[in-house]
Amino acid sequence: MLTYEPGDSLAHGLDPRAKLAVQFGLAVAVVAYPTARGFAVGGAVALAALAAGRLSPLRVVRAYWAVFLFLAVGPLVGGVALGDPWFRVGPAVESLRSVARVVPVVFVGAVYVRTTPVRETRAAIQRLVPGRVGRLFGVGVGLVFRLFPVVLADLRATRRAVHARAGRRRPLRDRVRRILTRGLQRSFLRADRLTLALRARCFAWNPTLPSLAFRRRDYPVAALGAALAASPLLALLP
Repeated sequence: MLTYEPGDSLAHGLDPRAKLAVQFGLAVAVVAYPTARGFAVGGAVALAALAAGRLSPLRVVRAYWAVFLFLAVGPLVGGVALGDPWFRVGPAVESLRSVARVVPVVFVGAVYVRTTPVRETRAAIQRLVPGRVGRLFGVGVGLVFRLFPVVLADLRATRRAVHARAGRRRPLRDRVRRILTRGLQRSFLRADRLTLALRARCFAWNPTLPSLAFRRRDYPVAALGAALAASPLLALLP
């Protein structure tokens, strides 16, 4: 699981709003253009983001291996038929196109997580979405970014504890039940502790967030995101 790591890369110095614009624009573009040219543009943006964040694609694959495994199985399942022929190439290729759209978005999102502090993400969301709704979104994103890695670590620790107690000899169903039960117990305990911590620290809906300001380097990135998002509309022009 990737988390924020301080650094001095180009992506670290960008405004989070500009990075969010690229993610949004890329998602719109790859969905609107399921063609070879669209895949090439999405791949180029993903490679540029990885280079800007100094993040290895292999590290992204290792961190999100479950996501990539799920995407890899998609075309195989899409091509399966219940009668002769048992596997159809056409639906499998169509499913592969759908999967290929997601891969660049995953890589760009990984760079964002790796190079953006949680507080800056919350500040960007609350500035983009005004009012209490924006504050609610900001709080939710901040909590997910902080708690999700901890929950995964708890599940791994529980799995190691089950295996250390000769859990491998137990049926798979029993092992899964034990790990999930203990994982849920730890998650609820952490949620209770989080509630007490928020009360003890006088949690506020409108805290003092880091100031955000566009610099010269942010404008081309934001323009790229706007161009990607507007590309489906540009294609409709005569």
